[in-house]
Amino acid sequence: MPSNVSNISQNYSLRVYYEDTDAGGIVYYANYLKFFERARTEWLRELGINQANFLEQNIGFVVRKVEMDNIASAKLDDLLNVNSTITTLKRASLVFHQKITNQAQQVICTAIVRVACVNFQGHSSQRAKPMAIPESILGAFKRVC
Repeated sequence: MPSNVSNISQNYSLRVYYEDTDAGGIVYYANYLKFFERARTEWLRELGINQANFLEQNIGFVVRKVEMDNIASAKLDDLLNVNSTITTLKRASLVFHQKITNQAQQVICTAIVRVACVNFQGHSSQRAKPMAIPESILGAFKRVC
């Protein structure tokens, strides 16, 4: 069921706070991963997908792989935009291409993030087994195509 769905995308804006920066007012590189995660989570929320409800059913999403390219530095008080595009949607995983730009449209950071759907139920040897993405989530993405 792999499909190329590069027309599904979303934008999320955020401000760089003091807590996001080092002593010189530059965003610490690992915080870009947090910004990417927030954008993906807010996108699900906009689609009416409540991750807490799925966790109650022992269903979750885990990041399987990240390729990140730090191109420039964001600074304290910058207004950033995180653009997220789903480029591949498979039975049990999806791939996001994400890009952070500043208010001057300068690309700060890009990432390719592979996310897998997993079942957290069971004994420790069975934890986090890959599973099909629930139809309610797939349907939400298909509606915005």
